Amino acid sequence: MNDRMEASPSAAEIFLRQLGAAGVDWLFANGGTDFPPIVEAYAKLADSNHRLPRPMTVPHENAAVAMAHGATMLLGRPQAVMVHVNVGTANTINGVLNAARDQTPMLVLAGRTPYAEHGRHGARTRNIHWAQEMFDQAGMLREAVKWDGELRDPEQAADLGRRALSIAMASPRGPTYATLPRDTLAAPVRRAMVKDGPLPAPASPPPDPDAIAQAAAWLAQAERPLIITAAAGRTREGFDALSDLADRHALPVVSFTPRFVNLAADHPMHQGYEPGPLLAEADCVLVVDTDAPWIPHLEGPPEGCRVIHLGPDPLFARYPMRSFPTDLAITADPGPGLRAIAAAMAALPAGADIAARHARLRERGTAQRAAWAAQVAEPPAGAITPEWISHCLGQALEDDAIVVNEYPLRQAFCPRTRWGSFYGQSTAGGLGWGFGAALGAKLAAPDRLVVATLGDGAYVFNNPAACHWVSQAHGLPVLVIVFNNRMYGAVRNSTLAMYRDGAAAARGGTLLADLSPAPAFEAYAEASGGYGEKVSDPAARPGALLRAIRAVTVERRQALLNVVCDY
Repeated sequence: MNDRMEASPSAAEIFLRQLGAAGVDWLFANGGTDFPPIVEAYAKLADSNHRLPRPMTVPHENAAVAMAHGATMLLGRPQAVMVHVNVGTANTINGVLNAARDQTPMLVLAGRTPYAEHGRHGARTRNIHWAQEMFDQAGMLREAVKWDGELRDPEQAADLGRRALSIAMASPRGPTYATLPRDTLAAPVRRAMVKDGPLPAPASPPPDPDAIAQAAAWLAQAERPLIITAAAGRTREGFDALSDLADRHALPVVSFTPRFVNLAADHPMHQGYEPGPLLAEADCVLVVDTDAPWIPHLEGPPEGCRVIHLGPDPLFARYPMRSFPTDLAITADPGPGLRAIAAAMAALPAGADIAARHARLRERGTAQRAAWAAQVAEPPAGAITPEWISHCLGQALEDDAIVVNEYPLRQAFCPRTRWGSFYGQSTAGGLGWGFGAALGAKLAAPDRLVVATLGDGAYVFNNPAACHWVSQAHGLPVLVIVFNNRMYGAVRNSTLAMYRDGAAAARGGTLLADLSPAPAFEAYAEASGGYGEKVSDPAARPGALLRAIRAVTVERRQALLNVVCDY
């Protein structure tokens, strides 16, 4: 690693150079009056040999944060977002909350009102420079970020960038936030140094050997063990480790509310997406990187069942209330933690007939998949169902296609077997993530087909005009499939679940959930040069899907299918 002394570049130049040297690929930006030093720095450095993050204009902050999230999902290294002072920060909070709960590292940057009212380059020049100043701008999102700071001295430009990125990558990972006053950004830097080379990620703590030994003993002795996970497949190492452990020791795996491909859908130990039946009879449960492994109001393990939680933050300390039973908590990333458990179990005698359990679970999984296939053997007789949409998509996609799902996809009918081919929304549930995340994924994997599956309510939250513009302007052709039931399904279904025999149910439970009349969503894509089609006939769905895929993969333009469905 070499240190390079600079003559008198601006703090903005040093800052951008440090981001690039640390491995940041893109700066997703929604600009404002605080951006001139950044714009000037990019212009001055345009013909240099310095590695810089590529500037990406994104006309809405929520989309910008989602794009950074999507790119990081695939690449594993943090990206940067920059927005306009306090008002821009306010628009990032939804996406930052998603990133925080999803343990996704990113650097969120915002301008800040210039300190100087006069007499300094970059001083206040517009009336908003007084109105946009706050006593504590970072306080808006402090609970959602791991660290916040401010560039108060131009000499600290490189150090600020390195520190923010290092903390974002420390386990458990997450977003950080820094404010950049305009006059400080514009000031010259006389002694700052840019550190060359990728930013080394802080090493995660190794799992405690005694805890690993105890977990291995309990799992080896169990007759009815169960693994529940939402995010073991965040990394390839976690996916491989879980696949090996489950197969070697005949441990059934339920991928509950999954955000990644945790286990190949055709793996013999993959036992579906709901823990209920296996959880009810389990005598030992290993919960891997999952904040809510079941819904206690509805189900739970039997009395006497041992419960182990393993993950970077197995107790989810940033959650105000979480009282799932815990007999053993192991702080470890899933990959190393599961590998350690597998190694410890290999040295222990099994308390059950592993071969017999493996055969029984393999047969159970095969029967479960056959039952799902039977449900979609023919197109539905009436309205299109989400199961039919999901099945048609599963039939049409190659293994390496990437699905980014914000709620409606039924994974049982669109099985994904390759690691990195499915990503789901954060457990924070902030709507408006999927489209932007798909665009970020396309940036990171330009040669792969990327499909965003969105409910109609989620699609509206995604600021579609902004996202379709980004797709066209930056050459990011993705396929968007809108499951259009003209409804906030979660709102209606929650109402009906709580008041099944109540007055609201007698009226269909649609108050504050009804989104009809639905717009012609396909026209949004067409307005930005894309292919759009509305589908309401189940039999027409497969053909429409192939036309849309061709538009994306052959014609290299975005496409949207507005699928009218009922659920």
